Amino acid sequence: MAIMVSLPVQSLAQVPVSQALPEAEFGARKVFFMLFLMLGPIKILVPFVTITKNWERDFQRQVARRAILFSAGALAVAGLLGRTMLENFQISLPVLAMTGGIILFLVALRTILQQSANPTDHTPAPDRAPDLKLAFSPLAFPTIVTPYGIAAVIVFTTLAGGHKAEGFTVTAIVLLILALDWLAMLFADVILKWVGTLLQVLAVVLGVTQAALGLQIILHSYSIMNW
Repeated sequence: MAIMVSLPVQSLAQVPVSQALPEAEFGARKVFFMLFLMLGPIKILVPFVTITKNWERDFQRQVARRAILFSAGALAVAGLLGRTMLENFQISLPVLAMTGGIILFLVALRTILQQSANPTDHTPAPDRAPDLKLAFSPLAFPTIVTPYGIAAVIVFTTLAGGHKAEGFTVTAIVLLILALDWLAMLFADVILKWVGTLLQVLAVVLGVTQAALGLQIILHSYSIMNW
């Protein structure tokens, strides 16, 4: 969290594609909490423990490391390609910001409904033979790198535009979250044992906060659009 305090808090929606957003909608702290729910460690703990159960500790570390490397590479490629495509279509910033708001709201709503309707299943799964391929699928895809996570990274990367400070902020936030994912996998058993229930509550709190932020961005973007 100390790293987050030191990150620049300038708006990511300041690129003059067609018009700039007059208010800072995507500060570093907001981007962190938005991406944390989509790419963060809360959703990786149970799948990682289930898949790597009874594996040797060294092999678990190898799988965790590869999963993070695959995830980082995929997000980098998706961010660059997505940004290039959106800029080529000359999509205005208010429309792009509204797209991000809709994604954030829907993901937050999905998280809240899942936590209330489908509690985490701790039923033991059949043992799997140690296999490094599992780091790619299902750990990296689609557990860590979700489709909506990719969409959010594309939106934030495009909003950063050619501004190096904003681009660095988005990159630093994504790397920080992936580092938290890696640490969560290394200590998944301990985390689930002591704070598993607390994490479910935290997911709901983050979901409600993100839903509110998403709605705020949607309404603000709609209010400044030129029809």
